[in-house]
Amino acid sequence: MTPSYPPALLQSFEDLSRVVFRADSPQEVYDDVCRQTVRIVDGCDHASLMLRRRGGASGEGAAYTAGSSDETAAHSDRLELAIGEGPCLDVLRDDEPEHHFCPDLRAASASRWPALAERLVEETPVRGVAGFRVRVDDEAVGALNIFSRDPRALTEDSMAQAAVIAAFVSVALQAVRNGQERDTLRRGLDSNRIIGKAVGLLMSSQGLTDDEAFDVLARLSQEMNVKLAQLATDVVAQHHRGLAEAPAAATALPPGPAADPSPAQA
Repeated sequence: MTPSYPPALLQSFEDLSRVVFRADSPQEVYDDVCRQTVRIVDGCDHASLMLRRRGGASGEGAAYTAGSSDETAAHSDRLELAIGEGPCLDVLRDDEPEHHFCPDLRAASASRWPALAERLVEETPVRGVAGFRVRVDDEAVGALNIFSRDPRALTEDSMAQAAVIAAFVSVALQAVRNGQERDTLRRGLDSNRIIGKAVGLLMSSQGLTDDEAFDVLARLSQEMNVKLAQLATDVVAQHHRGLAEAPAAATALPPGPAADPSPAQA
């Protein structure tokens, strides 16, 4: 039997898919994922997405908030990052469970993160929290974090819904990463093409070899503290301006002196 899904859930996934593939920036994807999480997950009033910066001495960068549904979620993340403890940071560690869940920060179950629980209760309306690991290529790259204002509003059903969203976030992050890599490659190819044009122009105008022309560009780039690709762009642009101005300059030349009349015949 084909499983049936609530229309609201299906619509939310359609909205998420459109954002992922039509967004102008990763930030737009991250923020919209958080807003959709609030819409989908029962008892969730705020949501955020923490990501781990790529790189670092150990291969694991510091966590940061990449997106949030609102300021309450963003502030909750800031508290967790400043204190250095909480469900969202825990799920980034491979030796921890895939998710952590505390439905009531005032209860004994919050004793795992006492400092965070105290600050959240004091400074925000948040009373329940949960964090879900997000993976890309089997690597823990982030955490989807959900927050409730009402104690016990987050239930096991909420956890199941959030787990589905976390799985979707993994796909979204992979799409974003692939898009960034394509953009980087495209920029690299464009830079190489424009540098090649500038080298060709110098070879033609100055009678240089290709190595000599490239060395001229590289030296000027260092001396002027300008990126090589930008300098090459300027060289090509200047060449095009010169071509455009040459015909106009020719038509603007003053007429030459009139020829002397032939001497009269004796």
